[in-house]
Amino acid sequence: MSSVKNVIKDNYNMMLLKDYLREAIKDAGFSHAEISKTPTGTRVALHVTRPGIVIGRKGAGIRELTEKLASEFGLKNPQISVNEIEKPDLSPSVMCNRMASHLERGTAFRRATMWTIKQIMEGGAMGVQITISGKLRGDRSAFEKHTAGILPRAGHHAEVIVDEDIAHVTTKMGSIGIRIRIAIKEKLIPEFELKKVEKEKEKPKEVKVEEIQVGDIKVEVIKAGENKDKAKSESEQIEIEEKKMENLETLEEEEEKMK
Repeated sequence: MSSVKNVIKDNYNMMLLKDYLREAIKDAGFSHAEISKTPTGTRVALHVTRPGIVIGRKGAGIRELTEKLASEFGLKNPQISVNEIEKPDLSPSVMCNRMASHLERGTAFRRATMWTIKQIMEGGAMGVQITISGKLRGDRSAFEKHTAGILPRAGHHAEVIVDEDIAHVTTKMGSIGIRIRIAIKEKLIPEFELKKVEKEKEKPKEVKVEEIQVGDIKVEVIKAGENKDKAKSESEQIEIEEKKMENLETLEEEEEKMK
């Protein structure tokens, strides 16, 4: 029975740790963390859109994060590596957090949903489904599903191709849940290839691995090529998207024009 309790305790601690990381490095575009125990300590691989924010000026951010993981979460000798996400628009967790930020700032839920779908499909997704539920319009809870492209919903292929994540946000109306499922072309099984127009082959992106020494701590930073995004943080990214979103027409606005 004690072994079962230890497993439950470890899983609960990992859940608390990931919740903490999601909030602590939210502005760095946190996606997920891979935690594994090694003979020399605990290896923590952080996947973010902006590694520089995690590291901080002269390594202050990574030093503080390392101390926090050791003192509050009891990780033995945490060794942190920071991995840059190559395609943030195809990461369900990143897009969930961005959509949640839009709703927190007062953006209409349908406008935020349409914008998120547009960004994901333009990022190269095979298909996407966004489910939003909660106090959307009034006192009664409701939910809506919006889908674009091709999205397997059941079977082995859905498990292989589709990635998903869930986020929750508290608004003036109440709590709202967001679930995003993205079908990624690169994971498509060969016998079910999609027909596509031949395009020029893109040059493979170079992946750079840098090792930064911060006092006694060594941090690996894995960069996935050039980042065309001009925003320095997720907060700036949200502000840029809100300005672009003003020109986006919702279904209600299209219906009004047709009357």
